[in-house]
Amino acid sequence: MSTVVETPNVASTSSKNPTKYVYFFGAGKADGTGKMKSELGGKGAGLAEMTNAGLPVPPGFTIQTEACREYMRTGKTSAEVEQQTGDALARLEKLQDQKLGQGENPLLVSVRSGAKFSMPGMMDTILNLGLNDESVQALAKRSHNPRFAYDSYRRLIQMFGSVVLDIPKKAFDEVFDAKKKQKHAKLDTDLDAKAMKEIAEEFKKVVKKLAKTDFPQAPAEQLAMARDAVFRSWNNDRAKTYRRINAISDDLGTAVTVQCMVFGNLGNTSGTGVGFTRNPSNGGKEFYGEFLMNAQGEDVVAGIRTPLHISELKKAMPAVYDQLRDITSRLERHYRDMQDFEFTIQDGKLYMLQTRNGKRTGRAAARVAIDMVNEDLITREEAIFRIDPNQLYDFLVPKVDEKLSHLDVLTVGLPASPGAAVGQIVFTADDAVAKAGPDKKNPVILVRSETTPEDIHGMEVAVGILTARGGMTSHAAVVTRGMGKCCVAGAGEVGVDDKAHEMRVKGRVFRAGDWISLDGTSGRVIAGKVRLIEASADDDDLQTIMKWAEPFRRMRVRANADIPRDAIKARSFGAEGIGLCRTEHMFFETDRIAHMRTMIMAYTEKERRVALRKLLPMQREDFAGVFRAMDGFPVTIRLLDPPLHEFLPRREDLMVDVAKLELTKPKSPKLKELRAVLKRVEELHEINPMLGHRGCRLGITYPEISEMQTRAIFEAAVLVAKEGVKVAPEVMIPLVSTLKEMQDQAAIIRRVAEEVFAEKERRVGYMVGTMIELPRAAMCAEEIAAEAEFFSFGTNDLTQTTFGFSRDDINKFLPIYLANGILKQDPFAFLDQEGVGKLVQRATVGGRKTRAKLKVGICGEHGGEPSSVEFCHHIGLDYVSCSPYRVLTARLAAAQAAAREKLGLEGGATK
Repeated sequence: MSTVVETPNVASTSSKNPTKYVYFFGAGKADGTGKMKSELGGKGAGLAEMTNAGLPVPPGFTIQTEACREYMRTGKTSAEVEQQTGDALARLEKLQDQKLGQGENPLLVSVRSGAKFSMPGMMDTILNLGLNDESVQALAKRSHNPRFAYDSYRRLIQMFGSVVLDIPKKAFDEVFDAKKKQKHAKLDTDLDAKAMKEIAEEFKKVVKKLAKTDFPQAPAEQLAMARDAVFRSWNNDRAKTYRRINAISDDLGTAVTVQCMVFGNLGNTSGTGVGFTRNPSNGGKEFYGEFLMNAQGEDVVAGIRTPLHISELKKAMPAVYDQLRDITSRLERHYRDMQDFEFTIQDGKLYMLQTRNGKRTGRAAARVAIDMVNEDLITREEAIFRIDPNQLYDFLVPKVDEKLSHLDVLTVGLPASPGAAVGQIVFTADDAVAKAGPDKKNPVILVRSETTPEDIHGMEVAVGILTARGGMTSHAAVVTRGMGKCCVAGAGEVGVDDKAHEMRVKGRVFRAGDWISLDGTSGRVIAGKVRLIEASADDDDLQTIMKWAEPFRRMRVRANADIPRDAIKARSFGAEGIGLCRTEHMFFETDRIAHMRTMIMAYTEKERRVALRKLLPMQREDFAGVFRAMDGFPVTIRLLDPPLHEFLPRREDLMVDVAKLELTKPKSPKLKELRAVLKRVEELHEINPMLGHRGCRLGITYPEISEMQTRAIFEAAVLVAKEGVKVAPEVMIPLVSTLKEMQDQAAIIRRVAEEVFAEKERRVGYMVGTMIELPRAAMCAEEIAAEAEFFSFGTNDLTQTTFGFSRDDINKFLPIYLANGILKQDPFAFLDQEGVGKLVQRATVGGRKTRAKLKVGICGEHGGEPSSVEFCHHIGLDYVSCSPYRVLTARLAAAQAAAREKLGLEGGATK
């Protein structure tokens, strides 16, 4: 997400410059303006702007965000806020010639939240405030509509009870539904005035029973309590979650807007609706929205009644429809963006309640931006900021068709890799291969507690992956994103029984062969088959936006790819090289895992070299394919990184197999073989393998492994160069923490490279560098750069080793950390700029002190996350590298970062 740094405006509280907490709007004039979103929130700023433009807006006032921040700090509303609120209310009463909740024509108001950044539905609203046992009678008499009056009253009691007094909405719904059943009413509108009055009385009893207090009858008390409740709603769970997902600062606070009520439920000449000036799904230039007659706003969004398409309003009330079209068109031209608006019609008169920039899909964002450039509403420079880089996923992956009448959602896990998939359940990689068939015509979804590198062949043929454990950078997540496959990870409510080949979710049992669907964009796991909408990168709108953005971009974007197919796909998305080619994945192919295990089982260097010689041509072929795919672009190849035991069967499984054979076939040759494997696994077993015998430590202990891989790289490079392909290999040494380690492995690489050049009578240019993934390496970057020609930050492991978090186990406590505000974001999904980011910046600066032209990039999963990409741009990295399907996102994020810098716009890490 493209994000900006926000520091709340803390207004002066000195006696000379008292803080203005409350901003009035009404009678064609507002104290505030549309530019004051920081103070008035999006809603309040929009109302001020519409009022100043002379549009029909019910008058009111907005209590600014500083009052909310003070309330959060102190737990109470200051006397100054109380005073200014009272003054504004008196001004509103005078303007309307009404008193709040009093007299023959009582003033009623709504109390709504409104933050700087749109957070639809995340905070609270209260309507019809000011009604009580007396004013409801006055409203009934004044309107000549008792049903309307008591309908409005019961709504107030319910909203006030839920929002202010924390009474579960269900308690009110049960009363309402019971009354409908008693009156044989199918719809809410079938209930008469007597029934509504009875419901209001029952609702008051619910308040008394559950809140241990009476529903407040004093209008001023209602207003004060409602205002403070809206302040508190800034920190409700759904609001905090929304801010975390969208990288919005917790410190901004919400404004509170108090506005005269206008009633859409007054009768058949009244109504309410919401709409967009363009289609938010596809960006088409069409008037888009819904409305209901004789209803209040909550009825439209709650689905209590089926709304009508906004075009039907032209038939019902043509003059109002034409006025609405005129006003919303003017708003779009004024704001120069697609508007999301709310309106109410009271007795045939139109009122505008809100306008804001509308949320839209990625495809719609691109279409609207291009159209508005063509309409001379915005410039091309502005257009590239109208698309959130993450929205480019919409162009690349299939999606669930949301038009289906019913989706049987079983549970929601982590949206680890975007897109959607429909397939039959399989529980092992071997079963996936068998079930999919040689032509992969049978779609399968691999369901595992967690995946391991040995599952790679099954993952390759599966259309989607579901895991019960693991996080956003778990094996399943990283590999599937690289493959462009859908993945839902960490679905904690899923229980996987590998022996019984069953998956259990909330009491339901699914077996091998059953159909399920995954939505990797939202994390949904859905029973049965759903219809998918296919997507393509060859989209004219996408290409246009990227064409406009690319001239700004300074930082290069590479891809993490291990095989030629992934490299070719990455290039189609605009990747400018391979930033990480992981050699270990190549060893799990069925034709080479046996040789790899033979090498590991060997106890002498001679035996290891025999096995390595058999692996050499296979590795050479792999590298040659990647070099050909990346013709002209650099390819960074990481030498073997994981510990050797990962290439052997699991220790626990071997122990079980050995025990079984000892009981059933104690003289079996297979038993002897398994005992030998178990013995070797026991020897290689480590308590903490992530910090154990892996990375450069393997190459130092077994230099013949580094020699074989280096020979394969340079033999492939020379071979392909002779074909006329331009090659630029970059050999990367993993897990370096000292200069001596770097020197040891770099010497092997350079020696073997020279041997190959002499043998083949052909040279190619190359670089030797290291992956910085340990804090010590970052702190000693000046020394390491004396030997390393490039740094690539492995931010997945650097995050692990900096925090001391295991990326595969973090989900056991991460939800609590996020809920309690200990962490703002998952540090494996968003680069921790305050800690890990400082290490990256320090190592970059230090390395370039030693080697001025040191090439520096990152190759962790953060390389495709927009705010992390922007951070990398600002600290001067040369490139980021990410999964192929995140290349477009990274390209746009890098372009936006550079454009902000060039155009002097705000930019940074968080909203």
